[in-house]
Amino acid sequence: MSLKFSTGNHSYHLDKKACPGVTSLLGKGLPKPAIPYWAAKCVAEYVADYPDGVETLRGMGREPMVAALKGMPWQKRDEAAVRGTDVHAIAEQVVHGQQVDVPEHLHAHVQGYVDWLDAFKVEPVLTERSVGNRTLWYAGRFDLIADMGGTRWMLDVKTSKAVYGETAMQTDAYRNAEFYVEEDDPETELPLPLGIERLGVIHVTDYGTQLYPLQSDGAPFRIFKHVAYLAKNADIIKGFISDPITEIGDLS
Repeated sequence: MSLKFSTGNHSYHLDKKACPGVTSLLGKGLPKPAIPYWAAKCVAEYVADYPDGVETLRGMGREPMVAALKGMPWQKRDEAAVRGTDVHAIAEQVVHGQQVDVPEHLHAHVQGYVDWLDAFKVEPVLTERSVGNRTLWYAGRFDLIADMGGTRWMLDVKTSKAVYGETAMQTDAYRNAEFYVEEDDPETELPLPLGIERLGVIHVTDYGTQLYPLQSDGAPFRIFKHVAYLAKNADIIKGFISDPITEIGDLS
């Protein structure tokens, strides 16, 4: 029995078998109608703001130009992901009171987070642990379990432009994990700390840090189970249609 997390491709293996992560299940099973508009906006903004760059791309030929423009939203996403990963790594050290060398471009993010930690008198319980649920077959990695004002919280750190309600499902799935493991001992399954009453998002930006409380009554986890079911069966749905029938004799 074991739960192993691969940082390279953000994947999990439970009992030596691939196990879907919470965020992957939400991404696959929950509609995100805003993404096509965001992707189109990224390409449109580049075309509008960088006419010289467009001409350079045009000189490469049609297919290379199309490929380059098509990839711009995902390049922007990856750049944001790198920033988020860096902030998470620093945040884990800061919450434990460790000294950290902060890159200049992240100074405002980190200073706002430190100010927030002090203001809310955050007492960390566990940070950055991989969790698993063998019964429902999912895994994940939470950011922070902490005590604030006499209440225990499951918290997720976000550096995106906005925060979204689906994070309630993410954190509630972590809260309902059956166990967690230590990085250096993935074989030993440990129970999560008792008494996690509240769920929340810590929104870390360059203009400050804010805490957004999330619905914590169990409803997000109930919905997560439906979303996870859809995600796990998405490939089966593709097989609901068969090859076309071309002869009347094949109707039976």
